[in-house]
Amino acid sequence: MSNTEKPHQLVSSLDCPAAAIAPVLERVSPHSTDVGGIQVNRVLPRRQRRLIGAWCFLDHIGPVSGSEIDLHVGAHPHIGLQTFTWMMQGEILHRDSLGTEQVIRPGQVNLMTAGRGIAHTEDSVVGQHAMHAAQLWIALPKEHADTEPRFDHYPDLPRWREQNLDMTLLIGTYAAHKAPTKSFSPLVGVDLQVIQAGQVNLELRGDFEYGLLPLQGSWTIEGETFAENDLAYLGCGRRELILESPANGRALLVGGAPMNHEVLIWWNFVSHSRSVITQAQHDWEADNKSRFADVPGAVKRLIPPPIPWRE
Repeated sequence: MSNTEKPHQLVSSLDCPAAAIAPVLERVSPHSTDVGGIQVNRVLPRRQRRLIGAWCFLDHIGPVSGSEIDLHVGAHPHIGLQTFTWMMQGEILHRDSLGTEQVIRPGQVNLMTAGRGIAHTEDSVVGQHAMHAAQLWIALPKEHADTEPRFDHYPDLPRWREQNLDMTLLIGTYAAHKAPTKSFSPLVGVDLQVIQAGQVNLELRGDFEYGLLPLQGSWTIEGETFAENDLAYLGCGRRELILESPANGRALLVGGAPMNHEVLIWWNFVSHSRSVITQAQHDWEADNKSRFADVPGAVKRLIPPPIPWRE
């Protein structure tokens, strides 16, 4: 995925409130933007909230249906992050500079670890008339920011039924369940799909900060209703979360240990240093193939906006 917003700004995790060390309930409103020809709701980063644990970017795609889906995101680079795609409907073809070619289908996760540098493309599969997905970035901690790039595909994830929910663990651990998904910091991601409307009680970790994003339907937390794409930021310190879930509802719970150092986002780069971002952009613009090799099959190469700061 690519950050195609205009005007482009350097985003710092320090220019919004720090992680709440006690339980809170804050609404983070999304905005709509175009990615590869499809309108998405961008929930992170926003002025109200830049990070939830190491989660630093969250786009909710769809659900859309009708005419044939035409998604094309040209070749673009990443550093210092993992891209995380959770597919709920439709299919997307991923290609990258490692030579990976992988179609992701409903119920599967694609995880690309950029580390020191990788490039990729994303395309809808011909004949698709519906799409629903969540695409996120995970900021790598300083000690792993330059790790070697890799790609992992997870077709089988822990699934179980609990209370009024069908639950899928996307990353991390939850209760007695552990996902195989590779992570570099303490994280959790859970898909919640409602079986029958009613009250549910989720188990949480007191040392994690959390956010709940309604993907379908409106959810009620502590008497406050959160509509689709309105993120409920929950802070830290909770051991449980009581929800009123709607019929046919779906939501995404994300959380993690608060990051204790600044995270910077510029275009498609995540780092803890402006100079590292500057060098990565220079390498992409100079077509430095030792860092960002060609993506097989790519017909378009995205160009970054000019860096607005001086070293």
